[in-house]
Amino acid sequence: MFGCLKRLVVPIVLLSVAGCTQPLPTPPSTPAPTPIPPIALVRTEGGAVTASAAVAPAQSAALALPAAGRVVEVAAAEGELVAAGAPLLRLDDAAAQSALNQARAAYFRAQAQLAEVQAAPAAADLAAAQAQVAAAQARLAQLADPARPADIAAAEADLAAAQAAHQALFAEPDAAARIDALAARANARAAVQQAQAAYNAVSWRGDVGALPESRQLQEATNNLEAAQARYDALYAAPTAETVAAALARIAQAQAALDRLQAPATAAQLAEAQAQVDAAQAQVDALTADARAETVAVTAGAVAEARAAVQRAEQELANLTLRAPFTATVTTVDVTVGEFVAAGAPVVTLAALDRLRVETIDLSERDVAFVIVGQPASVLIEPLASTLSGRVARIAAQPSTIGGDVVYTVWIDLDEQPVELRWGMSAEVTIGE
Repeated sequence: MFGCLKRLVVPIVLLSVAGCTQPLPTPPSTPAPTPIPPIALVRTEGGAVTASAAVAPAQSAALALPAAGRVVEVAAAEGELVAAGAPLLRLDDAAAQSALNQARAAYFRAQAQLAEVQAAPAAADLAAAQAQVAAAQARLAQLADPARPADIAAAEADLAAAQAAHQALFAEPDAAARIDALAARANARAAVQQAQAAYNAVSWRGDVGALPESRQLQEATNNLEAAQARYDALYAAPTAETVAAALARIAQAQAALDRLQAPATAAQLAEAQAQVDAAQAQVDALTADARAETVAVTAGAVAEARAAVQRAEQELANLTLRAPFTATVTTVDVTVGEFVAAGAPVVTLAALDRLRVETIDLSERDVAFVIVGQPASVLIEPLASTLSGRVARIAAQPSTIGGDVVYTVWIDLDEQPVELRWGMSAEVTIGE
């Protein structure tokens, strides 16, 4: 038996090896496809198609806001006819309005900076810079010339004034200042109590933060804190910074007196000359034209500020829902005080004066024989009335109902009876 198997297997192996050693045949070239001409459809079952349908507005929309917030106003009611652009509802816009005011203020500042860069120097600024030059030149001349008795006397008086100012930091406040501070603090406390009583009377309201009583209480509290701070300052010890500044003034006055009483050194003369040069450089900078790079940077800041204003304006506008077209309000799903999420439908609009008929179950077998402009007969079942119309549009994409592929066809009616309503059932016959 095994010998038979050998005789059977060996020829098969030999055939396989021989087949592997032979070159593979060259595959035939694929011929170019021949375009198929379109075939005209021929209807053999009759000249008309029928389908179930429903009445619907020619234009409708479920509207939502791009921002979230609390509703403060509902301007439209169900059944009301609104014009395109009419406000329907509004969210709380206090924060958005404040952001817009800040953006506008930043824009105005940027514009002012650009105008300042591009404009000639102000007369006052130029005069101040020239005065610094004159003062530096006078000091240089003073160091170069021997000191006069009058200059020494003036320096001594300046030193005495600096020392007196230092001693005044540690003096007790006088009675008049103390009485004025006490009276101001008492008046501020009375104002806080009055504002607190007014605030308590309206604190139960949900929008108390936006009421004048809230703002008045905050202002009265701020005034009391300021009055208390002024009173405390009368008895507070001078700060380390204030004492240091007073001591620095004394040291400067003493140094000025020492310079007058001793001849100037070469280093002092060089320092005075450097101050003259720096003051003159400031005058030259004010009288020179603005550099192109500075103007470009400042102009860029203006553009950024303008864009920020536009963003703030858009964010404020997003808090008011407006009608995109003239239509009737069919549903309003929010009330004042309710919080709505961004993108959640809140109002539905429909153009009820322009109703049309939409097919529901027009099959894929029949839609091929429907064309735009084709006449149609529409039976409005609740009214037991037949209306004429024409095909206005055919859906480009199908839908599925119970496993069947159907297409929606929209039919414009030649006349619209006053009894016709959105959602009424109909039967459509298209064609002959």
